[in-house]
Amino acid sequence: MSPVIEQPRFTCALGGQQTVLAIPGARPIVHAGPGCSMKIMEFSSMNAGRQGEGCGGGTHISCTNAYEQEVVFGGEKKLRATIEGAFKVIKGDLFVVLSGCTADIVGDDTINIAKEYAEKGWPIVGVETAGFKGTSYDGHETVVNGIIEQFLGDTPGTPREGMVNVFSVVPFQNPYWRGDLENLKSLLRSIGLEVNILFGYGSKGISEWKDIPNAQFNLLVSPWVGLSTVQLLEQKYGTPYLHYPVLPFGAQETSRFLREVGLYAGIPKARIDERIETEEKRFYRYLSSIVDFLSEYRSNLPWELYTVADSAYGAGASVFLTNEIGFIPKGVYLVDDVAERFQEAITASIISRNADFEGLVHFESDGGLIQQDIRDRLQGSRKALFLGSGWEKFLAQSTGNSCSFLSLPLPETVILGKSFIGYSGGISLAEEIYSDLFKTKAHFSRQTVFIETPATAPDGGNRALVTRSNAYAL
Repeated sequence: MSPVIEQPRFTCALGGQQTVLAIPGARPIVHAGPGCSMKIMEFSSMNAGRQGEGCGGGTHISCTNAYEQEVVFGGEKKLRATIEGAFKVIKGDLFVVLSGCTADIVGDDTINIAKEYAEKGWPIVGVETAGFKGTSYDGHETVVNGIIEQFLGDTPGTPREGMVNVFSVVPFQNPYWRGDLENLKSLLRSIGLEVNILFGYGSKGISEWKDIPNAQFNLLVSPWVGLSTVQLLEQKYGTPYLHYPVLPFGAQETSRFLREVGLYAGIPKARIDERIETEEKRFYRYLSSIVDFLSEYRSNLPWELYTVADSAYGAGASVFLTNEIGFIPKGVYLVDDVAERFQEAITASIISRNADFEGLVHFESDGGLIQQDIRDRLQGSRKALFLGSGWEKFLAQSTGNSCSFLSLPLPETVILGKSFIGYSGGISLAEEIYSDLFKTKAHFSRQTVFIETPATAPDGGNRALVTRSNAYAL
């Protein structure tokens, strides 16, 4: 990643505070300078579909607000006072201490201070999440792995047949995470699995985390984020894992997902096939209902696809829209600062689903470079759909093309339980894209049309009737 990037799509590693807030009953304690925590919140909540602060978030997050005194003399004393104060006034099942740049530069021992209190029986862990240690994706893994290593203990569990821990999208960094995780849980439960989803409203909170060692297997539904976590759990508890690298959007990918998971879990094939048949029948009935619209507006619809999102959403959405809706891929820009060691496998997983993606997958975090490359590829075309963020909205406006929201930052929309994962999620994404055309494309603007029709007058002669109807200009 370049030292300076234009149009950033993520925060620093301290963004892991949002991962803590996504766990029901967990509370962050931040050891950083004033403003760091709030900037994370503004990007990951207010500019991510207005997702809300979460319980204990926003201005309620406990923070040392380290100043010059802590830089000169160290901030460990203040951190201890902040921890003790948080336990007195905030109700929580687990507290996670996260360090910022100031604390890690001066050498404050955040992890061992948290360990001191943990040894007294306090439910607390400590992690180092200084901004220079990575992005919010790295911070997410750091928090999850820290809880596993410091809070769960080393004793292996008793595996329960059919029980699975799911690791997938990054809370808040993926603006649709709540609905997506609920959809994943519902899909897996539909084939008979017991699911610990760990984050969001579908999770039981800390009790699920304590249950992690008892899983039959762990399931990673992500290109790379979370891979270190399932490998840690395999090493710590001997729990095997299945890595599914593409988020399942739409019928084809979701059916493939259920078959692979079912096979790995030892679920009877007949049960999986029955569920898939029911869901696909419903999915394609809904999808076929859009044929009239596609036929009527075929001359005006975009067909060139440019996707700007992280590797989880960028891959899943692009594969679905290409394979099942009929878009022609022109560029897939993956913005989550993917390490080089993962890039080849991610590219291969996308191309294996459609060879048309060959040469179109780009790993780039700089939005300015992305938009310049898109402009070069467009060559004046006005038949493009940009799937991306608020930044891509401006690109669409300036080039006369269409845009739908998929990734951060998203300051112009409100997201509650929306999801694009699974069978229903694929239908929702198609609805979103084609509805947005009427908002962003000038030739879909609403206008009033006056129509003259002949009619018979009372005296038997002819006269013209002028009627008014609302229509969309073509």
